[in-house]
Amino acid sequence: MSKALFEALELLAAENNIPMEMLVEKIEQGLLKAVKKEYPDCDNFRVAIDPEKNIFEVAIMRTVVDDEPIDLNEINIDEARTIDKNCTLGDVVPYKLSTAQFGRVAAQQAKQAIRHDIKEFEKQKLISQYKDKENEAVSATVLKVEPGTGNATLTIDKNEVYLFKNEQIPGEILKEGDIIKVYVVGIINPDRKPTVKISRTHKDLVKRLFELEIPEIYDGTVEIKAISREAGSRTKIAVWSKDPNVDPVGACIGAKHSRISKIVDELNGEKIDIIVYNEDPAVFVAQALAPAEVISVTVSDTEERSCTVIVPNNQLSLAIGNKGQNAKLAARLTGYKIDIKPENQVTV
Repeated sequence: MSKALFEALELLAAENNIPMEMLVEKIEQGLLKAVKKEYPDCDNFRVAIDPEKNIFEVAIMRTVVDDEPIDLNEINIDEARTIDKNCTLGDVVPYKLSTAQFGRVAAQQAKQAIRHDIKEFEKQKLISQYKDKENEAVSATVLKVEPGTGNATLTIDKNEVYLFKNEQIPGEILKEGDIIKVYVVGIINPDRKPTVKISRTHKDLVKRLFELEIPEIYDGTVEIKAISREAGSRTKIAVWSKDPNVDPVGACIGAKHSRISKIVDELNGEKIDIIVYNEDPAVFVAQALAPAEVISVTVSDTEERSCTVIVPNNQLSLAIGNKGQNAKLAARLTGYKIDIKPENQVTV
């Protein structure tokens, strides 16, 4: 029986990636609870599980007496010496029990206790494993995609993590075996049933990709000041160089667009506008409206952070963008409300 038990334990430990020692400890605790429930009048028990020595013992520890035992806490010395021939009065000897004695209810209680402990261990393992990955971009492999919902199951460090359709980049089609970058938003419901929330639409995924691909950003020479994003369509990112000899935009683009191309490919072809950050809000807003040309920017209220932008008539639609996207992204990037007007307004 013990051989079959230990084989089952080894399989359970391997499947749940749990150290054997910890699993044995949890099972001992679960069995101890079950035995106490089965023998409520007994005070002292021993549960010993040792896979290396093939030991699986459950016993009531009984005190040796010289008269008739009053209950199972005691054992007559004559009977005790059939267990330990050298025992004397007052010694404690183990009275081994068969696991079959526990009965179905006791066994079920032990099983539930073990299952609870394993779930608790898995919960703590998940939290500790992803604590260092929180707010970072990590590689993940697509395991499967649900045909109906489009939700995908990914593997990260041998753990299965769910990527919902609304967290995927619009327009991208994930396939089994794809290796993609995802942003670890954090642990949801850590006190109850923790799950890892990941995203490919989060704007900070772009930030982490820039840090991974551009050495000048990674080492701090070039700094990312702000990001605004419409996932799957366009991102605007404002950068600034601490070194006057380093062009922040050139560093991000790379020779023959080599650096930015890798990021665009990872984001399924998403357009990226790289803008030089400027502390002058008028200059910053003008640059944020790229690729549109800007004639002038008038900051009307610094406290309310609002401004009026004049553009050539033929640049108005470009400055506003499809469904107002360019203007919205520029506003999010700069933090300013932007009122865009044509250079020559048509009067009726």
